[in-house]
Amino acid sequence: MKSVFALVDCNNFYASCEKLFDPKLKDRPVVVLSNNDGCVVARSAEVKALGIPMGVPWFQIQAEARRYGIVAFSSNYALYADMSNRVVEVLSDFSPNLEVYSIDESFLDLSGMSMRTESLAAYGVEIRQRVADWLGLAVCVGIAPTKTLAKLANHCAKKGLAGADGVCDFTTLSPGALSHLFARIDVGEVWGVGRQIKARLAAMGIQTVRQLRDADAETIRARFSVVLERTVCELRGESCLDLQEVVPDKQQIMSSRSFGTLVYERADLEEAVASYIAKAAEKLRAQDSLAGGVQVYIRTNVFKPEVPQYQKGVTVPLPEATADTRVLTQWAIRILRRIYRPGFGYHKAGVMLLDLVPAAKRQLALFDSQGGAGDARSGKLMAVLDDINQRYGRQSLRLAAEGVERSWQMRRGNLSPGYTTSWDGLPVARAGRYG
Repeated sequence: MKSVFALVDCNNFYASCEKLFDPKLKDRPVVVLSNNDGCVVARSAEVKALGIPMGVPWFQIQAEARRYGIVAFSSNYALYADMSNRVVEVLSDFSPNLEVYSIDESFLDLSGMSMRTESLAAYGVEIRQRVADWLGLAVCVGIAPTKTLAKLANHCAKKGLAGADGVCDFTTLSPGALSHLFARIDVGEVWGVGRQIKARLAAMGIQTVRQLRDADAETIRARFSVVLERTVCELRGESCLDLQEVVPDKQQIMSSRSFGTLVYERADLEEAVASYIAKAAEKLRAQDSLAGGVQVYIRTNVFKPEVPQYQKGVTVPLPEATADTRVLTQWAIRILRRIYRPGFGYHKAGVMLLDLVPAAKRQLALFDSQGGAGDARSGKLMAVLDDINQRYGRQSLRLAAEGVERSWQMRRGNLSPGYTTSWDGLPVARAGRYG
């Protein structure tokens, strides 16, 4: 049976999530900003039409924002993650084999589906309609015999280069039609071809998708890598990338943020580091792993060279691997106290959990420390902590070391409500007046 993949991609996902619960935003230009409301990281279709680029600092487009009525939102990560999970739940009804590639993209294995439906393109339209009806979000669907081609087909569906109704099915196009289409698409649109690779390909005279597809695979492997060689094969319709249904455990878990204002006091830095450790430890337990090392780093604002600069990071191996937030926090604060220097305005701090191992394969210690991974009470306590936070909202229960007022938190002045993740954020419908 020949392989067939579909890539389902949510259109303007972050901006679409913000528009979803506020009818007044339906035709308004909307942007979503990065941490501390710094740069534009997501744009609605209306903003794209205005020519405002990704990554532009928000303060630089204030005049355009006032002129065109652009509405800006702080990144509402909880909302986006929840809506992403709902999209995946809907998509799982269309294929038993699914890979969540990113927060707004998923691959579906449609091999054999053509026997159950009128056509794969019609199946793609059905997927789009279901997501729109059930969740109110727009998606595009690219269908092809390889994952790389499915990603390219999705690009064609979004840009209107091929297909119709937001669906592009490469399996229905003739070899000649595909060649003609690929000759019009820049090689930089190919999955995995970034700016540096694109520049090197251009030096070889390869500027379009067709030219890359028709390039000598062995030469590409010799000059680049086996990864790009597989890309060439995938563009020719040879499936080299399997569906990754089970996401592999992370080998490192990092948590970091820029502060809303410069932080000078060690106590504030300790609260921030404890908060980041708690978030990383939650992810660590979610994949049923233990950490064998902790790294903490702090730094001043490198974009302000006129102020005193300092940055330092230290990694410490733990006496025994653990997933206990209390133990990890103790070690992180020890590291912070070691690297902290007074007199500097710190702009960012971060933590990383290293040397991760499966909890079931933990190296036993001769003497387990109180509260360590070998203590059954530790596991039970962390399970209760995670359960409460999952049920009532993140950080409903947390260590005192994480602080209360948290003056160091990043700026999120335009944060939308937690429409789907908090009772306080539920949309409210009010009866109108008649007459």
